[in-house]
Amino acid sequence: MTTGTWWIFGVSLGQLALAVVLLRTRSGGRPELPPQALALLRGGPRAAVTVALVALHQRGAVAAGRRGTIRANGGAGRTRDPLQLGVHRSLQRALALRVLATRPKARQALDALRAELGGTGLLRPPGRLRAARFLLACVPVTVGVGLLATGITAPALLLGTVPVLAAALLLCVPPTTRAARRLLAGLRERHPLPAHRREVTDGKDVLLYVALYGDPALALLLPHFSRDGGLLRRRRGNRDDGYATGRGWNPENGPTCTSGAPD
Repeated sequence: MTTGTWWIFGVSLGQLALAVVLLRTRSGGRPELPPQALALLRGGPRAAVTVALVALHQRGAVAAGRRGTIRANGGAGRTRDPLQLGVHRSLQRALALRVLATRPKARQALDALRAELGGTGLLRPPGRLRAARFLLACVPVTVGVGLLATGITAPALLLGTVPVLAAALLLCVPPTTRAARRLLAGLRERHPLPAHRREVTDGKDVLLYVALYGDPALALLLPHFSRDGGLLRRRRGNRDDGYATGRGWNPENGPTCTSGAPD
């Protein structure tokens, strides 16, 4: 192999190394997290907004609208939660959940919540995550251009496959860290989803179950509001915790795959 081939291989490894540094997180303080923060760790922005809507619904501040939408139903009540306030202020008209999660005031509150979770080491900072994914996407381009420039040979092709495969695996790293997944698993173990709705009598427990379990909890505890308000996902087999695990991510979160994370 030529010197140019080794240079290209070295550049691609450098891109990989920098991406790994960006993906690593530092563990900070671990305060008690509110339900919407747990929901964000489990299912991403949509799950966090869903928990905020459930909290508002418990106070009569929102109700199901027409054709699977949510509408405001009075003031937000006595709450200082930024996400609940941002979601309620976004409901100037009835909106579907997927649209509501993209409204400026709701997104601003979600970004602030992401930043808080990033400081605890439970969520990778969005800017670092985007930069890492950009570097990883550049790896196959670097290898491909290098092979075309220096000549494609069997040894060079085999050598270039290594960083390309490594980049593909790292692209599967989810926004959440291993610490966050352990936290969610521990909470689910301590708070299993009840078999019957009558077993849950506290509104705070409702929020916790929705945060930890998503659709199954919604269907059990708030069947009419969830169905009429369009909170339930329609596709069967859709992983509601894909944001946390790296399985079934939506376009905002990343590709559909499963991989370990360099925490």
